[in-house]
Amino acid sequence: MSESNSITQHTPFEDAQAIFTGTLFISLAMILFGQVGLITGGTAGVAFVLHHLTGISFGKLFFAINLPFYGFSWKRMGREFTLKTFGAITTLSLMTDLSPQLFAIERLHPAYAAVLGGLLLGSGVLFLARHHASLGGATVISLYLQEAKQWRAGKIQIGMDLAVLAMALPVLPLRQLAYSVLGAVVMGLFIAINHRPGRYTGT
Repeated sequence: MSESNSITQHTPFEDAQAIFTGTLFISLAMILFGQVGLITGGTAGVAFVLHHLTGISFGKLFFAINLPFYGFSWKRMGREFTLKTFGAITTLSLMTDLSPQLFAIERLHPAYAAVLGGLLLGSGVLFLARHHASLGGATVISLYLQEAKQWRAGKIQIGMDLAVLAMALPVLPLRQLAYSVLGAVVMGLFIAINHRPGRYTGT
């Protein structure tokens, strides 16, 4: 059977379970990072910085910061992608506010949190991307450039995440910032290796 004949569309159930699983992985990464004072890049990183400065919950800030990106997403990536992205962002915002009430971490080394959190973030973003969704912000732009320009989304993600992390210099100690950079690099490399243009043909 040829490859083109074997491609089938994802069912709504498959999309729903992938979006839920992806956002759950990402919320766990956010909790790991928050436990040891690390931040991530993209709009999540901006939300973390503002959370440190204002005390407003990460979930509320993350949801609000992503609102301006829906117009770009609708125009460049389509209605389905935008609606799924809205669902993923809303779910993640709720999860990050509720998950800390469900379990506690007694001891966690920042290096372990950076690597495990980076892999969880990369896996979650990959789940979403393969089901035509994202976390908004930087991931919308990186996925769009991969589709439109065939640029590697993971490398774009690393560049944008490092730019956001540079903004955290005034509010984050250098040790935590270094581990945050490690987490961003782990995440970006995971996406770059596993989400190459043309490799995955599911829709």
